[in-house]
Amino acid sequence: MLEHLNVVRHPLVQHKLTIMRDKTTSTNTFRRLLREISQLLAYEITREMEMTTRTIETPLCPMEAPMLAGKKPALISILRAGNGLLDGVLELMPAARVGFVGLYRDEKTLEPVQYYYKVPSEMEERLVITLDPMLATGNSSVAAIDLLKKSGARNIRFMCLLAAPEGIARMQAAHPDVPIVTAAVDERLNEHGYIVPGLGDAGDRMFGTK
Repeated sequence: MLEHLNVVRHPLVQHKLTIMRDKTTSTNTFRRLLREISQLLAYEITREMEMTTRTIETPLCPMEAPMLAGKKPALISILRAGNGLLDGVLELMPAARVGFVGLYRDEKTLEPVQYYYKVPSEMEERLVITLDPMLATGNSSVAAIDLLKKSGARNIRFMCLLAAPEGIARMQAAHPDVPIVTAAVDERLNEHGYIVPGLGDAGDRMFGTK
């Protein structure tokens, strides 16, 4: 069983994250590094996937070889910033099914507002990996996982680039069965609900918007 919180301290992850935090890093570089980090985080979050074996013929002899078992995993992007993680994970698992949860944060209440929801079928039989670069207040992440559970998902994992202690606590209280994999746990949230020191708005930096 994965730990509830797994901070990936691999040197390559931390090096790339530092470049992403730098406010002078270009949009193109930020987007590329997010895709690269997502692949490294995906290595951790896909540990303990269900396995089976099949008989194959190598050039030398037959063997029972390990293979992934069960339904294709579901990758769920929390729009819009989750798409930055989605691209990298899809490169590792191109057969995965993909879903989207559209939520935006009301800047006054900091509460999530839903505007889109589309996920694969048979969610109860799939490993579901939820993707969002920032776990800040945790409100949007909790709301997304609430929706996924209503769709039948039972084996859910959450992957993010940065997490705040407040967001982790919110997730643990609402969904203690959902492991979190992240590259870093930062100090706190500021009065606007942004992670400090953080890296700014991940969606804006990824897409070049303000």
